[in-house]
Amino acid sequence: MDTTVADTLIGTTIDGRYRITGRVARGGMATVYTATDERLERTVALKIIHPSQATNAHFVDRFTDEAKTIARLTHPNVVAVYDQGRHQGLPYLVMEYVQGRTLRDLLTQRRRLSPVEALAILEQMLAAIAAAHRAGLVHRDVKPENVLVAEAPSGGLANLVDAVVKVADFGLARAVEASSTADESGQLMATVAYVAPELVTDGHADARTDVYSAGIVLFEMLTGRVPFDGDDPVAVAWEHVDNDVPAPSSVVKGLPKVLDDLTARATRRDPGARPTDAGALLAEVQTVRDDLGAANVETALLRQVPPSRSAVTDATTVVPAVGVGDRPPWARLPHQAPRGQEYTAGRLPRSAKRGSGGTDRRRILLSAAVAVMVLVVIGSTWWVTLGRYTDAPSLINQTRAQVELGAQQQGFEVLYGDGAYNETVPKDTVVAQDPEPGGKVVKGGIITVTLSLGPERFAVPDLAGAELAAARGELEQLSLKVKEGAGQYSDTVPEGAVISSDPKTGTQLKRGATVTVVVSKGRAPIRVPDLNGKNINDARNELAQLGLTAAERYKDSDQPKDSVIGQTPKAGTGANKDDEITLDVSKGPPLVTVPDLTNQPCPQAKQTLEGLGLRVRIDFNGNAFVRSQQPAGNTQVEPQTEVALQCF
Repeated sequence: MDTTVADTLIGTTIDGRYRITGRVARGGMATVYTATDERLERTVALKIIHPSQATNAHFVDRFTDEAKTIARLTHPNVVAVYDQGRHQGLPYLVMEYVQGRTLRDLLTQRRRLSPVEALAILEQMLAAIAAAHRAGLVHRDVKPENVLVAEAPSGGLANLVDAVVKVADFGLARAVEASSTADESGQLMATVAYVAPELVTDGHADARTDVYSAGIVLFEMLTGRVPFDGDDPVAVAWEHVDNDVPAPSSVVKGLPKVLDDLTARATRRDPGARPTDAGALLAEVQTVRDDLGAANVETALLRQVPPSRSAVTDATTVVPAVGVGDRPPWARLPHQAPRGQEYTAGRLPRSAKRGSGGTDRRRILLSAAVAVMVLVVIGSTWWVTLGRYTDAPSLINQTRAQVELGAQQQGFEVLYGDGAYNETVPKDTVVAQDPEPGGKVVKGGIITVTLSLGPERFAVPDLAGAELAAARGELEQLSLKVKEGAGQYSDTVPEGAVISSDPKTGTQLKRGATVTVVVSKGRAPIRVPDLNGKNINDARNELAQLGLTAAERYKDSDQPKDSVIGQTPKAGTGANKDDEITLDVSKGPPLVTVPDLTNQPCPQAKQTLEGLGLRVRIDFNGNAFVRSQQPAGNTQVEPQTEVALQCF
């Protein structure tokens, strides 16, 4: 356990349940810890994603979706996923803790394995990967580091034939692949020793990609080295494209030819020449292992009956069938017997005739048994490779409801892939399927369909106020083209920022459509003066001196006649030469009609005039009656005009 570097997570309890007890390993994408599930009182492995990956929303979404899919995989050779969540924003998985070592650790210690051990481990690897393939998953990163070898029931790892093998990290490679390129993430470069040619040339991965990588792992287990190696990862990757994997016997003399043939079939450079998936390769591996085991059995049986001895014997020598009884039950073909059902040689039925006839009978029985075994192997191989397949129905142009009804009636499962935009096919209608119509699919298996997302449209974002470079980047991210229109001066939008766009914000456009942006040239060069309160003649002269023109609008106002009472644009606004400045000019206050106050009491007359906004001057006796007035009654005057009353 790596505890040489202080780790603040050790001792932490996550989600009030998982108490981290130690760090197991730190990889490029995540760190793995041991933890105690305090609710169920068991040890688990907790994998927490590095902060550098947690900021990638696409990676996190894909990682979470894959984790949910893997959690539904129930198989003894797959590292189980128990739970998932987030701790301080970092996604984590809670997984089965496997007591043992990685296949990489074993190869480092032992360099290479015996053929029986290599095939025993490969069988369980392929059983796990085949379960994933049946569920529509591709591992994409099969290598010894992702293969865990648990302690055998007999204890320890001395007998690898009895060990339990578990495959880990389903889906993590796909999440990396979906969120970054190989060069950016280093994912391809980290596994170049096992990378399939099609991943190097076009980035495509399917079940046959895992088959290739498993074949490379077999080569390494048999020989203690990978077929292609070097200091330049790119050059090593292209070795897989340009060269066939050599035969294991060319490295380790004396290996059976069937192992060379098996390795060659799994690592064909053309994906179409490989077994179709891990299940098909598993059938071939089991056949090879059984062939090796049958040869050992026949040799052992013949050695039990030396020619010089009588055929009659009381011996009950038991010779195990190598490679069959030791196989885990989930990895056996239908004809294979479980442990304990061994071949028994030397005991004859009590009614059998003693003498040379007994030897012939044993040989006949042995030949019959071998013949039956061959027929069963052939039948099983046919079933695994061909018999269990049927033609995939055509789901193209069917709606989602029609697809689900067909799945129910025809007995297959439907997995929905990422949707695809289509200008002509309505939304939620099938535009593609895998396998294609007429292609081979396991009876009751999975067909992955791609539904139309309808026409692809992108809404014009709100770009007002954004710098031109930022606006350009945002539009290009939406697959829209950018055109810079004629610039405009602006008093509110800084120079170089977007004033407006055409089409306007929210308009739905096709991929590749053009959006024209108007960019601010900053404030115009002439500053408009404040003309409020000035006489119109003075205002005209001031504007003329600045190279601006005046447009006048006369309005009723209580301000003095011919004074400026408003302007457009406002003072301080930028303007260009010969721009027109609109001035609102007062027509002066409205005239007041002086009433005829003759013979009215002077105090009352004064009050009336002041109520009309006029000034009053009383001559003679202010308590008498008005005898005359100036201006005379019914005369129109400006507000605040003085009216003289003669009272006596």
